[in-house]
Amino acid sequence: MQHYYHPASRAVTTHWMLTELGVDHEQIVVDIQSGETATAAFRAINPMGKIPALVDGDVVVTEVAAICAYLADKYPQKGYAPPPQSPERGRYYRYLFFPGTTLEPMFTAKLLGLTDYPVQSVGWGDVARCMAAVDALTPAEDWVLGSRFSAADVVFGGTLAAAVQFGWLESPSEQVAAYVQRLKNRPAYQQSHSDPEH
Repeated sequence: MQHYYHPASRAVTTHWMLTELGVDHEQIVVDIQSGETATAAFRAINPMGKIPALVDGDVVVTEVAAICAYLADKYPQKGYAPPPQSPERGRYYRYLFFPGTTLEPMFTAKLLGLTDYPVQSVGWGDVARCMAAVDALTPAEDWVLGSRFSAADVVFGGTLAAAVQFGWLESPSEQVAAYVQRLKNRPAYQQSHSDPEH
């Protein structure tokens, strides 16, 4: 299994997931600055020319949430996802996909100063509703599925941790700040985020 990675990218989150799982893989550092993601060889893996990417035999997975979900399901014995028929599965999916479909577009729009757009026509709505959802979804204690840490915490929590670190989330609530700190206290988080930039 090969993980295409750069320490100053979203691949830090998938690296964290792999570290949590403790599974053997080959970490391939992609030099973004020199244009390695634009090569024909890399575009054959991901036509978007983005990292992370995971290659597992004949299976290619891109996008942070998809990679984390794939890994959690590949290693069910590790307990990072509820069983497929579990009632918790819906909640788990919600947290997995909320960051990529809602939070990241909202942060991007905010950083670009975009305010004049049809709120009803975009998938993320507006900043006020996104932030209300963050506060409502962030667990007051433990993790998003209660006492069990999961891939959903890696994706949702990893997005919040990055947002706080890079100032996209300027004034996190006490609840968000406490959740982010719980994440940062995990040994796998510390190991996977040991690069000075993170």
